[in-house]
Amino acid sequence: MPSIELITHVNSDIQICFDLSRSIDLHKISTVKTNEKAIDGKISGLIGLNEFVTWEAKHLGVTQRLTSLITEFKEPFYFKDEQIKGVFKSIVHHHYFELKDNVVIMKDVFVFQSPFGILGKLVNVLFLKNYMFKLLKERNRVIKEYAETDKWKSVLNEE
Repeated sequence: MPSIELITHVNSDIQICFDLSRSIDLHKISTVKTNEKAIDGKISGLIGLNEFVTWEAKHLGVTQRLTSLITEFKEPFYFKDEQIKGVFKSIVHHHYFELKDNVVIMKDVFVFQSPFGILGKLVNVLFLKNYMFKLLKERNRVIKEYAETDKWKSVLNEE
C-alpha cells in the first residue's frame, strides 16, 4: 500500500496545532481549490473520537464522497482517521504532534489503497501518490499559516 509521510514544523502551541488539524472549518479553507464540503456527520467545529464526517469534493474532474471516522484520539498528541466509505479501498491517516525545543512537529502518515487492483497500483505510481501528497502539503501549509498567526482564533472561535 502506498504511504506518504509528511513532517511540518510549526512555531505555535501544540494544542492549537492539534485543534486546527481536526477542525472541519480549517479543512474547508485548506481545500478551497477542490471545493470540499462537509455534508454529513460533524460538518463544522472540531471532530473528536468516534465522530465521522462525509466530504464531497471534485478530484480529478469527478465529484466524490468520502466518509472518515476518528478511530483513535490522544489529545493533544495523536489522532487517527479512517475511511469508512469512499472510492478508495482504504485510507488510514495518522496525525502525530510533538513539542520539541518550543516547536511543534506535526507528522502525518497517510496510508491508502486504491481500488481496481493492478490498474489502481499503476494509477498510484503515475500520479495519485503525488496528488495526495500535494493535498496534504497544502493542508499543512494552511495549518502552519493559521497557527503561527492570530488567524487560528477565527477558526477555533477564540476572538
